[in-house]
Amino acid sequence: EERYETKDILIDKAGMWHMRGIPAEPARILSQIDVVLNALHGGVGEDGTVQGLCEMAGLPYVGCGVTASAACMDKVLTKRILGAVGVPQVAFLSVTRDDIKNNFPKIKKAVAKELELPCFVKPANLGSSVGISKVKKIADLKGALELAAEFDYSVIVEQGIDAREIECAVLGNHTPEVSIAGEIVPSREFYDFYAKYVDNSSGLFIPAHITKKQMATMQKIALRAYLTLQCSGPARVDFLMDKRTGKFYLNELNTMPGFTSISMYPKLWAASGVNYGKLLDRLIALGMERFKERQATKTTFESGSDWFKK
Repeated sequence: EERYETKDILIDKAGMWHMRGIPAEPARILSQIDVVLNALHGGVGEDGTVQGLCEMAGLPYVGCGVTASAACMDKVLTKRILGAVGVPQVAFLSVTRDDIKNNFPKIKKAVAKELELPCFVKPANLGSSVGISKVKKIADLKGALELAAEFDYSVIVEQGIDAREIECAVLGNHTPEVSIAGEIVPSREFYDFYAKYVDNSSGLFIPAHITKKQMATMQKIALRAYLTLQCSGPARVDFLMDKRTGKFYLNELNTMPGFTSISMYPKLWAASGVNYGKLLDRLIALGMERFKERQATKTTFESGSDWFKK
């Protein structure tokens, strides 16, 4: 009998589901899952799609819910939400693929008026620095916009500043904790895809070489952003620290940070006193806690109920 195997779940040629050799319906297979530990990055892994699937399947899962996942994946939406509560961010412009194609002169004029060069052009919904360009002269703007638009319909243009890249980790649900800060020193002009994943020569300092006051300021901003966006479980908050003024600008909030042995998120918590094993235990417990809260929430309503008669 021909079978297609994925760990303990088997699907035979007729499409019948099996679990450990025993025929089972999908619902029965799902009932064997205690909690989903999402390790998917980018795309459907972080934007709320997989989270929504878990919600519909009634499965507990680690990490942010649908709303926070979707909001944090979209850099434009993140900036607009956090801007409403006063979280410091660099100046930016939001454009679309259609704008780039049909109204580039208008974009060029807006960039020249509202931003200073250099600026950074990014796809609004992507990670790992894919599709990002540093634009030093206005003649290079169109090419940078077109590159970013290959990866997303929505594109963001951000003011570039001479900055240090400081990051911290957040852990929790309603009462989150913030780790100490770490600093990335890119091996290239900025922390692009190659500096992150190819040449392996970027510097990493934990704790970051900043003052206690600066550390506290950064942690306060990170906490405010985490709670405002209704995050839960893990998040890595990335900052730009102006080298001249020392001011922090929130750059991005990552709801599914890397968990490899060289990733910043577990390293930051290890330096803050929470080792890898304990970190996973806490994340799973937080996912279960959030699931129980959702189970305690009513999802049906009858017009004949006592509440309606009041």
